[in-house]
Amino acid sequence: MSDLTDKQLEALPYLFEFWAMPHQVPPEGDWRSWVILGGRGAGKTRAGAEWVRCMIEGPTPHAPGRARRVALVGETMDQAREVMVFGDSGILSICPPDRRPEWVAGRKLLVWPNGAQAQLFSAYDPESLRGPQFDAAWADELAKWPKAADTWDMLQFGLRLGDAPRACVTTTPRRSEMLRDLLERAGTVVTHAPTQANRANLAASFLAEIEARYGGTSLGRQEMDGVMLRDVEGALWSADDLARCQVAEAPACDRIVVAVDPPAGSHAGTDDCGIIVAGVTMKGPVQDWQAIVLEDASVSASRPTQWAEAAVAAFHRHNADRLIAEVNQGGDMVETVIRGVDPLVPYRSVHAAKGKVARAEPAAALYEQGRVTHLRGLAALEDQMALMSTRGFAGKGSPDRVDALVWALYDLLLEPAKTWRNPTIRGL
Repeated sequence: MSDLTDKQLEALPYLFEFWAMPHQVPPEGDWRSWVILGGRGAGKTRAGAEWVRCMIEGPTPHAPGRARRVALVGETMDQAREVMVFGDSGILSICPPDRRPEWVAGRKLLVWPNGAQAQLFSAYDPESLRGPQFDAAWADELAKWPKAADTWDMLQFGLRLGDAPRACVTTTPRRSEMLRDLLERAGTVVTHAPTQANRANLAASFLAEIEARYGGTSLGRQEMDGVMLRDVEGALWSADDLARCQVAEAPACDRIVVAVDPPAGSHAGTDDCGIIVAGVTMKGPVQDWQAIVLEDASVSASRPTQWAEAAVAAFHRHNADRLIAEVNQGGDMVETVIRGVDPLVPYRSVHAAKGKVARAEPAAALYEQGRVTHLRGLAALEDQMALMSTRGFAGKGSPDRVDALVWALYDLLLEPAKTWRNPTIRGL
């Protein structure tokens, strides 16, 4: 710093390529749309504003840049103006004094010293994009747009100037069909960052508060981690359902089980071994019992002894009452492997006579009845649950965690209820 001149020191705050975090840097390559997915406060707005600068500014204040006509599209006109233009990380705040554009309020327009212009548009009015043409566009919070598909289509028709017109999209990844389609297009590149990536520029009290309140929850994964939650058609569990069932603390359980769904093989590339720990509070009649999922201890194992050791460790860690394992894939070998780790562990084998969906539907009904809760931090399990539908599993591989969850709930709630409804069985 001591070697820099006064002018260099004055310029340093505006050299974003020096200060930028990796997710704020435009990717290389021939892309049409750059989507920045991030949690709250991750620096998305700053990245979008700096990208507009990068496209518009030339080597000197009056020299042309790569773009001459830019569209700035926000959810509403007020948000576009207050966030994208006048916000703390907006365009006017980050431009150097000799290159700062003039705001023409009556036209909702920014005009740079080199003649380049950026015009504001609202996603509530897609038709306003019919007619203008651009060589660049910045779309903010696309996942919140009320008419996302129509607005994006109109923007694409207008994005036709120059040799390679491009769009930068900055958004928190709320569930949006438009955003999901955009992410899957061949011309789209993506960078991603959680809120914590920008912690140096955020209040410590803010980070502590949101972590304490939302850490490990579905809302936290979306708003803090910048993860896009998704629902599939005919899903047995929706993301909203899973968000509602999360709790911060577990009650004292009357009974705890560890359920295991062993993988079909034990070589690299096979599915994980699903290991789920769940408990139940047995107050009142059986139909009033409540279950809670305590831990997802699933592992990727190259040898059978590895998943058996993980399952037995979870059993002892929670002082569980029983270890349950599906034996469709391994038969007696499953018990042999578990007994090799702990010969005294209370063990029960279960055999799947129905398909995965048929087994999962009664378990999903328990969630609809509000009889199952989750401790926070079960993201991998909940991701699999959200991909289970009446048509099957929409994810890759096998839903190993869901299978283990279903066996745990069968043992804790479904089978006791079946016994309660059958007087003959109750008398045995």
